[in-house]
Amino acid sequence: MDTEALKKSLLKKFQEVTADRLQKIQLGVLDLEKETADQAADDVARELHTMKGEARMLGLAAIGQLAHAAEDVLRAEREGRTATEIATDVMLRACDVLSDLIEDLSGANTGTPASEDMVRALAEVSGQAAPAIPGAKPPPPAPAPVVAAPVQAPVVRAPVVEAPVAAAPVAHAPAPASGRAEEEAPSAAKSAIADRTIRVNVEVLDSLGLLAGDLLVESARGRLRSSETEELFERFSRMGDRFLRLAEALDIPLEVRAQLDRVESDLHMLRDDAFRFVRRNDDGINTLHGNLSKMADHVAEARLVPLSTVFDAFPRAVRDMARTQTKEVDLLIENADIGVDRSMLGDVRDALVHLLRNSVDHGLESPDTRQALGKPQTGRIRIRVRVDGDMLHIEVEDDGRGIDPERLRQVAINKRLITAVQAASLSEREAIELIFRPGFSTREQVSELSGRGVGMDVVKRKVETLGGSVGVNSRIGRGTTITLRLPQSLALMKVLLVRLGDDVYGMPAADVEAVMRVKPEDRLEIFGTLAVRHRGKPTALVALGPLLGLNGGNRFDKPPAVVVRHGEDHAALVVDGFVDEREVAVKPCGGEFLKGAPFIAGTAALEDGRIAVLLHVPDIMAEVRRMARPVTQAPAAKRLRVLLVDDSPIARATEGALVKALGHMVEEAQDGEEAYGKVQNNTYDLILTDVQMPKMDGFSLARRLKSTPAVARIPVIILSSLASPEDKRRGLDAGADAYLVKGELGVEVLAQAIDRLT
Repeated sequence: MDTEALKKSLLKKFQEVTADRLQKIQLGVLDLEKETADQAADDVARELHTMKGEARMLGLAAIGQLAHAAEDVLRAEREGRTATEIATDVMLRACDVLSDLIEDLSGANTGTPASEDMVRALAEVSGQAAPAIPGAKPPPPAPAPVVAAPVQAPVVRAPVVEAPVAAAPVAHAPAPASGRAEEEAPSAAKSAIADRTIRVNVEVLDSLGLLAGDLLVESARGRLRSSETEELFERFSRMGDRFLRLAEALDIPLEVRAQLDRVESDLHMLRDDAFRFVRRNDDGINTLHGNLSKMADHVAEARLVPLSTVFDAFPRAVRDMARTQTKEVDLLIENADIGVDRSMLGDVRDALVHLLRNSVDHGLESPDTRQALGKPQTGRIRIRVRVDGDMLHIEVEDDGRGIDPERLRQVAINKRLITAVQAASLSEREAIELIFRPGFSTREQVSELSGRGVGMDVVKRKVETLGGSVGVNSRIGRGTTITLRLPQSLALMKVLLVRLGDDVYGMPAADVEAVMRVKPEDRLEIFGTLAVRHRGKPTALVALGPLLGLNGGNRFDKPPAVVVRHGEDHAALVVDGFVDEREVAVKPCGGEFLKGAPFIAGTAALEDGRIAVLLHVPDIMAEVRRMARPVTQAPAAKRLRVLLVDDSPIARATEGALVKALGHMVEEAQDGEEAYGKVQNNTYDLILTDVQMPKMDGFSLARRLKSTPAVARIPVIILSSLASPEDKRRGLDAGADAYLVKGELGVEVLAQAIDRLT
C-alpha cells in the first residue's frame, strides 16, 4: 500500500474512532456538574489528550488545537479559575465544532472560521492566549466579544456494526511536519487503529440474515426429505418381507429355494445398510441444522447494536431542553449496553426523543413548583432497559406532575376529537390513552420544544410498526411511566403457526399469551360482544378467518383459539388448528396482492414449500377493539359515581363494563361489609349489589343502608342470579329500589333502571 492510500485509510479510521470518543467526552463534560466530577475530569482529559495526539499525527492541526484549548479549559475548571457551568457550556459548544470538523476533514488542518472562533472562546474562558493554527489566517485585529451561542442538540451518528477478528499489525502513518514538539504523539497501538473489530457494511449483515433464514428452512426441508427417505426404505423392507413369506408358502424346487435363500440374505443386508445410511444421514442433517441455527443466532447477535450508541447523546439533549425552560433535570440510564437490532435503532431513538421531550416539557414541574410541593428541586427522568425473552422493554419514568384524565377528556372535547358523551364513557385508562390521538396536545401555545400536536401518536405508530406496543402508567402528582415493548431483533422471529383452512398463518410468539379450546360453558356475551373467560377475566372472542376476510368460522364444538396480547388488551382468536412454533426469517411482503394489505406484517418460507403469512397483531387488536365497542351509548345527563358490590371478579368485570359503557364511573367492593365502609367515607350516586356474598349479603346491605339516615337516599339496585318472585320480594322488602336478574341484564335494561332512579 502506498503512503497516500495508507493515510486515507487512517483518516477514515480516525473519523470513526473519534466520533465515538467525542461522545464519551460530551458525557464526561456533563458529569462535571455532578458528584463524580473528579473521575469525569480525568476521563475527559484522557480522551482529549488522545484525540489531540492522533489528530497531530495525521496532520489535522485544527482538531489538535481545539482539543488542546479544551484541555486548558478543563485544567482551569479543576483549579477553580473557571466556573463549572461556564466551562461546561463552552466545552459542549467546542464538541459541536469538533463534530463538524470530524465529519468533514477538509477544514481539519487549516481550520474554519467556526473553529478559529471556538479556539479564541476557549482561550478566553481558560485565561490562556490562543495560539495560531499552522496555515490558518491570522485573526482580525479587534475581534468582537464572543457571545455564547445557543447550545445545539447533539448530532447522533448512525451506528456502525463491528465484528470481532484477529488482531493484525498496522503500519505507522507518516508524522506531519507541524505540531507541538513538547506533546508526545501516541503510539500506533494506543491510537486505537489496531483492535479486534472490523467495520461491516450493514447491507452485508442484512443479506447474511436473510441467507441464514433461508438455510435454516432448507435444512428443515432436508430433515423432512430424510424422514421421507426412511419411510421409503421401510416400505421396501416390508415388501421384501411379504415376498419372502410368500416364497415360504409355495412349493418351490430345491435349486430355486437355494437361490431364494441368497435373495433373502441380500435383502437383510440391504435393509441393514439402508438403516445405517438413514441413521448417518439423520445425524448429519441434525448436526447441520444445529450449526445453521447457531450461525443464524450469531448473525442476529451481530446485528445487535448497544443502545448506548444513541443513549449517550440523551444526557446532553435533556440538559439543553431543561435549560430552555429553566428546569433542573437529572437523567439516569440503566442497562444501556443491551443490544437492539440495527434496523430498529433509528425508530427507537426517535421514539425516545419524543418521550424525553414530553417528560421535560409536560411532565416535570419548575423548581419553584416542585419545592412548594415538597419535591426535590431537580426533577428525575429514568430510562430502564431490560430483556424479557425475545422482547425488549424500555421504560421512561419521570417524577413529575402525572397525567390528569379529566383534563385530557376536556382537551379532547375542546379539540373536537370526541364528543362529551364519548368522553364521559371513557375509563381512566382510555382517557389517558387519548395522548396517542393524532393532533392531540394539552399545550395551548406552540413552543419550540413541544406543543405542536405531534409526538405520542408518532411514538405509538413507530413502535407498533416494529411489532411492539406502548403502555402508560401515571399517578397524579407522582409521575408517569411509559413502557415500550418491542422485539429485540427483526432478523429471526419465533412465531406460532396456525391453520385457517389449508393456509398457514403466523403470529409472533411474544404476542401469544396462551392457546386454548373454547368450551361452551366458558362463553359469555357483554353488551352484544362475544367473550370467553380466560384466567378469570372476560376476553373478547373473535373468529380470525372472517376478521381477515377469509371463509370459515367456528366449525367445532370446542374450537381452538389463540389468546394474544397487545399492551393492556387481550383477545381470543379462533383458528382451525395449530401447526407448530418455530423460528423463521421474516421477509417483507412480495407482490402487489399482499403489499399494503391490512393485518399483514410479512411472510416466511416453510420446509414443505408453503409460504406462511405473518400477522400484525397491533392491527388485529385495533380491529377487535372497534368490533367490541357498544353500537350505541346511552346519553347521560350526569356522570354518576357507582359502587359495584359483588364477590365474583368476573361478575364485577362484566357488570362494570356495562356501567362504564353508559358513561359512569365505577368503584368496587367484594362484599356488603366492605361496601358499607366505603359508603361512610365516600359519596356515591348509585349502588349495585349482588345478593349472595360472604360477611354481609345484599339484602342485609340494603336494609343497613336504608336505616342509615346519611346514606338512605342513595338508590340501591340488586343484581342477582336469584330470579324467583320470592327473592325479588325479599329484595324490595329490604329496601332495594330495583331488582334486576343477571341473566336478563343488558345495556338497555340497566340504562332504563338507572335513568328512572337518578
